[in-house]
Amino acid sequence: MGPLRGLLDFLEAEPSLSQTVAALEMGEHIQMTLPRSGWSFWIAGLARRASRPMVIVAGTAERAQLMTQDLALWLGAERIHRLPEPPALPYERAPWPPEIRAERLTALAALAGLNGDPAPVLVASIRALLLRTLPPRLFHRLRRILRVGQELPMEGFLRYLLEAGYEPVTMVTHPGQFARRGGILDLFPSTVAEPIRIEWEGDRIASMRAFDPGTQRTLRPIEQVRILPAREALPTYGPAVAERLAAWQPAVEAPAEAEALEREREALARGAPFPLLEFYLPYFYTDATTPLAYLPEDAWVFLLDEAEIRAAWEELLEEARELRARAEGAGFLPPDYPDPFVDRALWEGHLQRRPQLHLTALPETGGFSSFPIEAPPRFGGQLQRILEDFARRLHLGEAVVVVSRQAARLSAVWADHARGMEEAAQAIASLEAPPLPRRIYFLNGALSGGFLFRSKDGHRLALFTDAELFGVLRPLPWRRRMRRGPPPEWIRELREGDYVVHEDFGIGIFEGLVRLNLDGVEREYLVVRYAGNDRLYVPVDQADRVSRYVGPTDQPPEIHPLGGGDWAQARARARQAAAEVARELLELYARRETARGHAFSPDTPWQRELEASFPFIETEDQLRAIEEVKADMERPRPMDRLLCGDAGFGKTEVALRAAFKAVMDGKQVALLAPTTILAHQHYETFRARLAPFPVVVEVLTRLRSPKEQAEILRRLREGEIDILIGTHRLLQPDVVFKDLGLVIIDEEQRFGVMHKEHFKRLRAEVDVLTLTATPIPRTLYLALSGLRDISLIQTPPEERLPVQVYVGPYDDRLVRSAIMRELDRGGQVFVVYNRVHGLEAWKERLERLVPGARFGMAHGQMPPRQLEKTMMALTRGDIDVLVATDIISSGLDIPNANTMIVIRAYLFGLAQLYQ
Repeated sequence: MGPLRGLLDFLEAEPSLSQTVAALEMGEHIQMTLPRSGWSFWIAGLARRASRPMVIVAGTAERAQLMTQDLALWLGAERIHRLPEPPALPYERAPWPPEIRAERLTALAALAGLNGDPAPVLVASIRALLLRTLPPRLFHRLRRILRVGQELPMEGFLRYLLEAGYEPVTMVTHPGQFARRGGILDLFPSTVAEPIRIEWEGDRIASMRAFDPGTQRTLRPIEQVRILPAREALPTYGPAVAERLAAWQPAVEAPAEAEALEREREALARGAPFPLLEFYLPYFYTDATTPLAYLPEDAWVFLLDEAEIRAAWEELLEEARELRARAEGAGFLPPDYPDPFVDRALWEGHLQRRPQLHLTALPETGGFSSFPIEAPPRFGGQLQRILEDFARRLHLGEAVVVVSRQAARLSAVWADHARGMEEAAQAIASLEAPPLPRRIYFLNGALSGGFLFRSKDGHRLALFTDAELFGVLRPLPWRRRMRRGPPPEWIRELREGDYVVHEDFGIGIFEGLVRLNLDGVEREYLVVRYAGNDRLYVPVDQADRVSRYVGPTDQPPEIHPLGGGDWAQARARARQAAAEVARELLELYARRETARGHAFSPDTPWQRELEASFPFIETEDQLRAIEEVKADMERPRPMDRLLCGDAGFGKTEVALRAAFKAVMDGKQVALLAPTTILAHQHYETFRARLAPFPVVVEVLTRLRSPKEQAEILRRLREGEIDILIGTHRLLQPDVVFKDLGLVIIDEEQRFGVMHKEHFKRLRAEVDVLTLTATPIPRTLYLALSGLRDISLIQTPPEERLPVQVYVGPYDDRLVRSAIMRELDRGGQVFVVYNRVHGLEAWKERLERLVPGARFGMAHGQMPPRQLEKTMMALTRGDIDVLVATDIISSGLDIPNANTMIVIRAYLFGLAQLYQ
């Protein structure tokens, strides 16, 4: 059961629940109207009362995901299954990720009753339910159970794996793969979280062990495992599809596309799996099957807002018609390509013969609810109003339950402001029994909405979530827990032709391994070729003296002559340069160690209020970084900390909290950003987050007029400005702080040498926090060697999805398709071309490709006011496609931009592409 199961006890005395159960057991179709935030509570009550399989149909994938996460809190995640939508749009040639394949198969297995749960709850969008899939008869036929000690010839089992869609590989890293090594078989079943290693003795299974795909090390023994098909498109049906497509001649223009289609046709003919196999799924089976065909006859169906579902269905059909026309125009869609969705009459037939509950949302303006539930008030992050409302409800005898990703912080803030009601609060991991009156419970979790409830026996409950408290409503990612693939170290092997460095003889070329017999002793040697075709033979037992060459550029290095003095001279110069750097660093860090900086005070109640108002849940890495920064600031020694993390991982929030802590001690803060745009974005972020507090934030960039700059500098000298954000303009001599306590440097590697010299002086005087996603090698070396403190944020936020990267030749149709796909889902697009000359021509070309889109252009040589106007228009959503240089790489936060097209990517450096 889920952590909120105690609240479901309130429903036991509700007559309307019993009446609904009775009507559904009679096979009726009934309708109920209640606030949307109470839907999951009501469905969970029905699911607990009646042990039946249930299917919940939503109009959109986001609605389905919200319902999934809600029901997991009520009923427990083990009973809830989500049928995800594939990432590919109809008629789009995009691969299905292994995790999506696995999650869909797990959901189908649950509906088919193959996971041991007689009453699974499946949540799906209408699109996920209408896609063609593997017929249930094949799904059941390809099911296998393996047990230790079972008689099972290995060769026959390998034939089964190929028939079930498993892919043979050299190393197993993802679901749906297998690898054989003699009498041992590594297998990653499609619906299991970890791969297994099976060992045979003759025709008998001797042992089975789970293993980690990253390290390939075994974890624990297992006695039994269930094997199900690896994908919905079984490759063994490919030859029939290839025969059907034999006469088709694709009308694509690019030779690379034609070659790719031909390779796919050949793979189909061989019955082999390949990444785009699901594109051909509509061809595979003669009987059109929907996931609803897996429904048991006694299953109940819940429709979440039937009007929204029908509207989504009509929109899906319209989108499919438009995408088919585009695909046929592009020449890669066969003329007889079947509709990827089943006929409407088929899926409606599956639904009509089963009991149904139609849930309708209560209008925003009010109305009659079929159930004693009301929508709660909303507070928009105003903590004082939240605390006052909680206190009022406790005085009225209500039980208050707060389900929030900020539960711990809210509990701490309540303790600071409770005024005698501290003992009424309780931080809990789960509610196993109904909450008591005049008590407030804080539980960490994500629920899409709260409600007010009055039971028939007089109990009053107020359930609040982040949606009401902070206005945050977003689904968390619903992912199968799966071990990651191997780290890159597995593929870093020395190959012939690689440049290597010998400690004593310098740079040469590795030519392989040879066995030589010298003085009657046969040994293996590494062969390294030097200038003049001289060769050095290094015994394998001395291979630690040889390492792979890693240079500053992609240009091949000059190899050294064997026995010459070049290598000795290069080493001497390197030693001298290292000594100079070491002397400089020792002076700097000796001054830091002996300097007496300002030791900041511990956190204030306002600090806790600021942190409680953060509308996201911090990752463990982010919390660790925050604590490390605070600990440094509370020491008398000046802080010099490097905070390293990817864009979007939460570095700015760490900096904001550090800045607020400094201001709470009466100190001023300077934040340096490499570009004007990023400085203004930081300014807007700081100003919005610090609005409830008496903190003055200003920005100083070239976009400010001379008069405005003079006024800002005056206020800064007199201490009227607490936080000043700007570009390198902050380093000019006329910028004077009254009492500077903290300097935050964003992307230090983008500043010039003179600016960095200024930073060096600052580090001996005030606390310095440096933020970066791509530290320069020297900075990173200082941090890793302990000369600078470092904090790493390596964990992405929970709602962060992996970036899908595609590399290929430029093609107008592909670019148009990518832009149209993003615009169709209401997003924005970046098109990056790293040359100012020619940028306008690219913009005009794209405007002809996508005539209905609104285009903008940005580069560093634009007049400042025009650039600011363009970026503000992009932020407001007035621009659909921004054609820009790498000016956008400086940490811009445009959350609605989900697609980036990089033209001539080879013109960029690795750090630029990473940004």
